[in-house]
Amino acid sequence: MVDIIRPTLVVNKEICLRNIERMALKAKENNLRFRPHFKTHQSAKIGEWFRLFGVDAITVSSVRMAEYFAANGWKDITLAFPLNILEIENINRLAAEIKLNVLVENNEGAKVLAEKTTHPLGVYLKIDTGYHRTGILSSKTNTINSLVKSISRNNKITFKGFLTHTGHTYETKSTDEIIKRHFDASLKLKSLKQQFKRKFSQVEISIGDTPSCSICTDFKGVDEIRPGNFVFYDLMQQNLGVCTFDDIAVSLVCPVVSKHLSRNEIVFYGGAVHLSKDSIIDQNGKRIFGRIEIKKNGENILLDPFNYVSKVSQEHGTLKVTHDQFKNFQVGDLIKIIPVHSCLTANLMGHFQTTKGELIEMMPKY
Repeated sequence: MVDIIRPTLVVNKEICLRNIERMALKAKENNLRFRPHFKTHQSAKIGEWFRLFGVDAITVSSVRMAEYFAANGWKDITLAFPLNILEIENINRLAAEIKLNVLVENNEGAKVLAEKTTHPLGVYLKIDTGYHRTGILSSKTNTINSLVKSISRNNKITFKGFLTHTGHTYETKSTDEIIKRHFDASLKLKSLKQQFKRKFSQVEISIGDTPSCSICTDFKGVDEIRPGNFVFYDLMQQNLGVCTFDDIAVSLVCPVVSKHLSRNEIVFYGGAVHLSKDSIIDQNGKRIFGRIEIKKNGENILLDPFNYVSKVSQEHGTLKVTHDQFKNFQVGDLIKIIPVHSCLTANLMGHFQTTKGELIEMMPKY
């Protein structure tokens, strides 16, 4: 880290490869298609690491991201975001070049697809299985039937099945609760699959949250998994019990710029524009924005939970540390911050540096 002089997002390739291999093996053992979500890393270079484990189909969260990865050789892409009807021309151009799937969840989207799709296109219905962010409730079978009927008017469209993001697993307090929510979501989707497979024999179920895909073992009836965060993991996943600290592949390396003994606070160069303002409540009831790792006697040491990132403003970050640890921080030191949410931190930083010093670019912002 001797060449780092400002906030730098460092990625450990070896840990990433281990995380990818483990998830790919889980998919294979459960006879699942592994379609990882690339919104976490947004990098053509890191995307190539997935090919080492047989990945040839991916998930993205925007048309621009689909265009970026298509230009970098990915030919089977699901755009896992509700259809933006204003981008139908871009979608048609992409569908002319690659195997593309999109999501629909309302009559407006279905109508535009039915009328304006010009090239072969796969369509999933986005189902709300309890997260209540977006999607159709699985109980709304009349709505679902109507949407399927609408998109089926265009012979360029293939109805693929039902897709969900069980995002409410991130709000749980235990791994048992994650498993229960995964089971409930799977049950809802399997019921829909059973109803529709009489007419659509190839109808599929696609699920995509990292907590479920990481720790659950029952995927009966599921055809595809789309986790994304697992490639890096983060403090949020560790706090949920989904991964260990050894599975976290990224850290924000930041310079110490000030010390305040009267408050036992260390100020570092790295704020909300680097880490984001995502936080978690730890087991001691404190709101934290990151955990701290320091180098001592040539060894990386993760400090205990009483030493943590206590607040962030735009460029500033503040560590609250114990009196005993205060002396271990000096102005000009580099410290590692384990981010709460690696997806947002990566998106904000815009590029990575590997532990070996290699620069890895991400998708351009504009």
